[in-house]
Amino acid sequence: MRIVVDLNRCQGYAQCAFLAPDVFFLRGDEALGYRPRVPDDQRERVGRAVAACPVQAVAAGPAAGADVD
Repeated sequence: MRIVVDLNRCQGYAQCAFLAPDVFFLRGDEALGYRPRVPDDQRERVGRAVAACPVQAVAAGPAAGADVD
């Protein structure tokens, strides 16, 4: 699975980093970093992170315009 984060939309609430810390992380106070390719064991956590984003800045799989593999 692949993910895409709209960093222009992201407001740094860090719900994704809290729910899937192996995939999302903060750089400094508010800059979000992420691993675009999600390990298989993190799919469920990333799904929760996508749903929890208050500004809907995170997309996964086909919604991200990326492959689902």
